[in-house]
Amino acid sequence: MAPSTESESRKLLGRLRDTMAEDAAGQARLDKITHLTADSMGSEVCSIYLFRDPVTLELCASQGLNAEAVHQTRMKLGEGLVGRVAKSGKLVNTANAPAERGFRYMPETGEEIYSSFLGIPIQRLGEKLGVLVVQSKEAREFSEDEVYALEVVAMVLAEMAELGAFVGEGAALKKRHTQAVLFRGATGQEGTAMGQAWLHEPRVVVTNLVTDDPETERKRLQDAVDQLRVSVDELVAGASGDQDQVDVLEAYRMFANSKGWLKRMEEDIDLGLSAEAAVEKEQSQARARMAQVTDGYLRERLHDLDDLSNRLLRILTGQGKETGAQMPDNPILIARNIGPGELLEYGRSLKGVVLEEGSVGSHAAIVARALAIPLVIHAERVTNEALNGDLVLVDGDQGIVHLRPDDTVVSAFRDKMAMQAKAMERYSVLRDKPCITADNRHVHLHMNAGLMADLPSLESSGAEGVGLFRTELQFLVRNQMPRRMELASLYARVLDAAQDKRVVFRTLDIGSDKVLPYMKPQEEPNPALGWRAIRVALDRPGVMRMQLQALFRAANGRPLSIMFPFIAQYEEYARARAEVDTVMAREKRLGHAVPSKLEIGCMLETPSLAFASDRFFREVEFLSIGGNDLKQFFFAADRENERVRRRYDSLNTSFLTFLENIVKRCEATGTALSFCGEDAGRPVEALCLAAIGIRTLSMRPASIGPVKALLMRYSLTEVRDVIEEAKLRGEQSVRQAVMEYLRDSS
Repeated sequence: MAPSTESESRKLLGRLRDTMAEDAAGQARLDKITHLTADSMGSEVCSIYLFRDPVTLELCASQGLNAEAVHQTRMKLGEGLVGRVAKSGKLVNTANAPAERGFRYMPETGEEIYSSFLGIPIQRLGEKLGVLVVQSKEAREFSEDEVYALEVVAMVLAEMAELGAFVGEGAALKKRHTQAVLFRGATGQEGTAMGQAWLHEPRVVVTNLVTDDPETERKRLQDAVDQLRVSVDELVAGASGDQDQVDVLEAYRMFANSKGWLKRMEEDIDLGLSAEAAVEKEQSQARARMAQVTDGYLRERLHDLDDLSNRLLRILTGQGKETGAQMPDNPILIARNIGPGELLEYGRSLKGVVLEEGSVGSHAAIVARALAIPLVIHAERVTNEALNGDLVLVDGDQGIVHLRPDDTVVSAFRDKMAMQAKAMERYSVLRDKPCITADNRHVHLHMNAGLMADLPSLESSGAEGVGLFRTELQFLVRNQMPRRMELASLYARVLDAAQDKRVVFRTLDIGSDKVLPYMKPQEEPNPALGWRAIRVALDRPGVMRMQLQALFRAANGRPLSIMFPFIAQYEEYARARAEVDTVMAREKRLGHAVPSKLEIGCMLETPSLAFASDRFFREVEFLSIGGNDLKQFFFAADRENERVRRRYDSLNTSFLTFLENIVKRCEATGTALSFCGEDAGRPVEALCLAAIGIRTLSMRPASIGPVKALLMRYSLTEVRDVIEEAKLRGEQSVRQAVMEYLRDSS
């Protein structure tokens, strides 16, 4: 008979708690749990399957199946009904298992006499650990009460596994968080680092899973929820001056006040779970749903629910972010995601950052580049696997993270870091030398920046100036719009730090994946092609005027260079330029000093701008090719999509021909031209860009040394000939031809 009453469920959970408390081996605990569960459920069979590796399940304990099958029966993810449950994360409940889609008969188990099958995923916070199964001879579907009871048992099993209750011999019973793990993510910021894991949000450990006093647990839960709601109300009140931010937080508050959310957790407590265990059960199910949702809005709402669950668990357990643990000397920050302000608070103390989410153009990536910290994004499940203090190797060049690596991997990684350090020493001797090629061409190397913390690199890297200062970071790290005088003070300090070197300030580039915390997110099907950058500025001109005023006052009579992002046609440039003229006239009327020299330029990030009228090229004072965006639009390949972005080579002859046409138009109209983006900081790509006529390159500071070293060794005329010959041969990319030339010339 199934545990259809609260008292029966509590009895079963009480027995499970006692089993966990016993001084017994992991296998003995598993065996006892299958016996207790089968007896309580009134079923002939109860089995526990656990993952022995990411794609293989192993029968680890069973009451009712042949004992010889334990640790011998294995199946791949998706194989049979058990594999189907594991792969989908959804239960299977059937009266006739052999007739079900995907059924696979395992003769060694002796299960042919059982018709009914109920399989429940064992998962914790979205991480799949195994499958819990009950079977019976009677052909029937298990009731809702029975399904619910088994879900609670599966949840307790997941928590017990996390606490190490089932450690034993064999891969399926290995201790968690001890094995070496390799994560293949994506590059957010290049570089390598070795250090110890430091979790941005330490894992909450739930040790009291079961209760004998549901009334007390209900009250604890209600008190914690009340405290949570007060804190959310305070967040909303703190945003009262900005309606967009209020709208975002109101959705957050709606979840905190959800009666259904609270009711489900109270039902779990009535079945015998503690308040903490009930919250985590709900959180695990929300994360499982999150993994199957493709709609961006719904995923964001499930993230809200997940965050609320974390807050609630910290209130119940008293385990705040400050756990008392000491940050290691060489911390590698591990997080699901992180905002720019939080990352800046850690600052340069971090040796590297590893994120489960993020994007190459995200706020965190921009800050990581500014701080020269290696960053790997899309490292799935790293927060579930890592523990504070674990050894971590971050290879930002390859987008790879080694967690708890073996000695062979550590040794090879140390060799790579030593070689990089030696190369940087060689580059330092070139710091104060101009970048003059073998055929006596001067290539100007500038650096990208976005924070005051970047400016010391202007001298140490040997950069001739700042080719791109990203002004959006000062907007992204605040919870409200910065004031004009705050921005003016910051921009003035940037100009002071640069001394007489040129700084190009790019006006606010927001939208797409750069959403201000106090700005209502725009749900767009393709944000990269949507309402962003100059489009936002022209539709909301008040912000642009305020920023332009701040830049004028920061210059205080000094030369000033301003660049507009994402211009797609002449009319957008003309409107933006008119705003500059309006601000200039107003500053003069107010008696403020105006720049001694004012340069207005544009980022060329859209193919359309390359075909603008000659009038545009004559009027604009300089152009900077925004290589990252331009390349994704040229090839119609989203740079955030790993499946397509690596298919297209920057040295593709079509792309180089397109760039050459831009060079020719700028030469004909006397328009200054530069290239800004990841490719400018890659030595071979930089050499080719310079060879086709782009003689000003802007990159991250750490790339200037390697780029300068290569450029100074070769003749741009000879490289240009190699490129032209490859084109004449009809080659798709000039990369191979250029690499052969470099090898033969070395």
